[in-house]
Amino acid sequence: MADVYDLEGLRAQFPALSGGLAFFDGPGGSQTPSVVAERISEVMLAGLSNRDRGTPTGRRADDIVGLAREAMGDLLGADAGTVVFGRSMTALTYDLARTLARQWTPGEEVVVTSLDHDANVRPWVQAARASGCAVRWAHFDPASGELPPQAVTEAITGRTRVVALTAASNVLGTRPELAQVIGAAREVGALVVIDAVHLAPHAPVDLAGWDADVVLCSPYKFFGPHLGVLAGRAPLLESLRPDKLLPAPDRVPERFELGTLPYELLAGTLAAVELIAGLDPGGAGTRRQRLLASYRELEDHEQTLLRRLEAGLDTIDGLVRYSRAAHRTPTSYFALAHRASAEVSAVCARAGINAPAGHFYALEASRRLGLGDTGAVRAGMAPYTTEAEVDRLLEAVAQAA
Repeated sequence: MADVYDLEGLRAQFPALSGGLAFFDGPGGSQTPSVVAERISEVMLAGLSNRDRGTPTGRRADDIVGLAREAMGDLLGADAGTVVFGRSMTALTYDLARTLARQWTPGEEVVVTSLDHDANVRPWVQAARASGCAVRWAHFDPASGELPPQAVTEAITGRTRVVALTAASNVLGTRPELAQVIGAAREVGALVVIDAVHLAPHAPVDLAGWDADVVLCSPYKFFGPHLGVLAGRAPLLESLRPDKLLPAPDRVPERFELGTLPYELLAGTLAAVELIAGLDPGGAGTRRQRLLASYRELEDHEQTLLRRLEAGLDTIDGLVRYSRAAHRTPTSYFALAHRASAEVSAVCARAGINAPAGHFYALEASRRLGLGDTGAVRAGMAPYTTEAEVDRLLEAVAQAA
């Protein structure tokens, strides 16, 4: 793997890494490579107009949108014509929930899980409340960090309209088995909405292969700029009528996009996807195939670091590690028995290590783990993380202990 995955070459593309900080806060947002910032700058300075095909600047904007949709379609295993851009994943999920809720009737149900980030919980809970629908909860096992498929399937009934499920927990890293849940939802005609925000930086997302209805992600988690992306099954999106301005386009996906798109950010998103596709320099074939090859190399690198980190953490007296699921992203969530997690994070910060503490908007998960609204320390590996940085983190946590 070392002959293929050029870690030093990758790190050289991230100016922020030259300052000596070790970034274990990637689950909250990755660092930005030069190529993404340069692409954004180039687009903003080259001359832009609103999209049209009649002027050079209008064509440039229109081309950027099309290329960005194709790139995100490849990343998400989705039809580019169903890729929707929005201000954030949270905003897109709220818009989707409100739109779907118009079709619900009192007595119907939505299913959410305590493993999820609140952006895939609260929009559904609030939409259900406004529609007179019930909310059914599926809970993960706090001892193992696992969300067994049956915990979700047992919450699905003939009245279920939506099942909202994470592809990877942003605090525990847990990657639930999706197939059984999606199959159970299909049997009762329920929609499945997958939050792939924390999975997309680490492993392939596959809307079509999963047979899900909607997936969402955030490019700033995988080297890109701050915005949200939604992709869905074309027949579903065609059937929905979201609120929109009267003169705004009524075609999919534009009917879901409010106002003028941030063309420069879409160009940055395209650059981020292209960077990921090039992580395996020997990759060949379509961009989707190259992305899959790169993810294989990326996972090998990150999982090696995760094993190194957690083997070290488990030797520290008084440390409690909550991330224990068998199938996980490279994310570790832990606390010291006799020291506040915020203090542990502060010790790390003084050592030049970003390892923040909190619930990170996975509020239900934090509470179920017995951590209340305070949470624990989260350390997330990224494609640019090194073994030396892992060892620095272990030394800082040991010092805090």
